[in-house]
Amino acid sequence: MAGPLSGLRIVEFAGIGPGPFCAMVLADMGADVVRIARPGAAIDPNDVLARSRTVVNLDLRDPQAVEQVFSLIERADALIEGYRPGVMERLGLGPDVCRARNLRLVYGRMTGWGQHGPLAQAAGHDINYIAISGALHAIGRSGESPVPPLNYVGDFGGGAMLLAVGLLSALLEAGRSGRGQVVDAAMSDGAALMSAMIYGFKSAGQWSNQRGENLLDGGAFFYDTYACADGRFVAIGAIEPQFYALLREHCGIAEDPVFDDQMDRAAWPLLKLRLAQVFRSRTRDEWCALLEGSDACFAPVLDWDEAPRHPHNAARATFVELDGVLQPAPAPRFDRTPAAMPVRSLAGTSDAVLARWGVASV
Repeated sequence: MAGPLSGLRIVEFAGIGPGPFCAMVLADMGADVVRIARPGAAIDPNDVLARSRTVVNLDLRDPQAVEQVFSLIERADALIEGYRPGVMERLGLGPDVCRARNLRLVYGRMTGWGQHGPLAQAAGHDINYIAISGALHAIGRSGESPVPPLNYVGDFGGGAMLLAVGLLSALLEAGRSGRGQVVDAAMSDGAALMSAMIYGFKSAGQWSNQRGENLLDGGAFFYDTYACADGRFVAIGAIEPQFYALLREHCGIAEDPVFDDQMDRAAWPLLKLRLAQVFRSRTRDEWCALLEGSDACFAPVLDWDEAPRHPHNAARATFVELDGVLQPAPAPRFDRTPAAMPVRSLAGTSDAVLARWGVASV
């Protein structure tokens, strides 16, 4: 494949969620990723996270299959696994054993709670991992329950993306030292790290523990979503004074003195009600005609069907279709080594993949 990671070889142990997403991102960028899956595991064309790799079905309880995995590991630059702590060791594929076969191997471990700590062996999902970071508490409306932000914060942001950063950082270091290392990526750690700015605001006295009453959590009337006359929604984020002034001008409230003191937090609830009345006076498309593309920090709230058709997304080819499945295109963009278009995952025989990597079959 094309891309800045062309030539990089990664062994991925099949899982769900963040591990596959990390492998997908690296494969999108050109890495040669071989996914080890259970015997009989079929390739689902709707599994977007599995794109752009070769799949090999191996029974890891079979010593001969494990030896085939070691043959791949000996030629790999990195490994990705997302099992509970101790599972890979019980399979005879733990970091020490693998690095004894390949000293330069970077061993990426993706878990919810990390490799150690009181919760390390407990089951969980994104909602649990972001709960203990403080992030989930902050998401939702004032006086209402916290709202799960899909599984973006733990699985994909705090988990997969930071695992990718960790792997690439360790690979850079291995290029200097000649030695790999273990990357322990915990979603609970990552969700906490993603909250760094908010903890800074809190330390400065600029953020309270009251959900939905702060600058970026929907508390501010100028940073929120509003229903329009047709029941659709728009999003505004006019924080800076010059952008707020443009919002007022386009909304016809520039001369209304009640909106003059933007940062008067005591007035935010009332101003939110007033601005809600303003946005209910037109349809979403009418507001787009007035505000979209301006510096008023405005955007329509698009659903899953509308987003791929938006002119900006269309112009950038932000979405692509693969085997009839609409999905996000690789990101970010590279001007000299652009990523290739995603391809469907390909099943292969162990012998064929080993041969491709220059390793004799067992």
